[in-house]
Amino acid sequence: MKKPVVIKGKVWVLRDEKGRAIDDIDTDQIYHNAHLAITELEKMGQFALGNLPGWEDFPQKARPGDILVVGKNFGAGSSRQQAVDCFRSLRISLIIGESFGAIYQRNAINSGFPLMVCSGIISHPGKVDSRNVLEVNLSTGEVFNHTTGKKIEGGVRFSQVQMDIYQAGNLFEYGKTILP
Repeated sequence: MKKPVVIKGKVWVLRDEKGRAIDDIDTDQIYHNAHLAITELEKMGQFALGNLPGWEDFPQKARPGDILVVGKNFGAGSSRQQAVDCFRSLRISLIIGESFGAIYQRNAINSGFPLMVCSGIISHPGKVDSRNVLEVNLSTGEVFNHTTGKKIEGGVRFSQVQMDIYQAGNLFEYGKTILP
């Protein structure tokens, strides 16, 4: 079954109490090391963003299909896979951000979880706010805000390999399609 190339959902924009983008969110803020013993994917979601001030209640508010909009260098720090898996557990459909920590981005791609880079999506006021509805085309990089009626420039389309891994479900499943 093909995964959707166009994702539409309600947005959560990670901003601080003053409305500023929160940059450099590390994997410990996304998924605290106190919960690393939890190995069941379905249990991880309850701890998503539990160590990020002002966002501790995110798991209770988020709904399947929601989109998370983040600032620069999201997922900096360790190679903690749970920092990706907690959003998979919540069935977040996409994380779109200005930039991602390199290891975090690779972990997400390898596990078939969609991340998209979109420069300026959070740092430029008025582009997108929480509760807006975005439509994102992973193949073209097009981002449209249905709430404001405006196209958002700066989206980077998935590479062919990223799309292939996403469609296969994860890197291991993708590997089965290219090996004899």
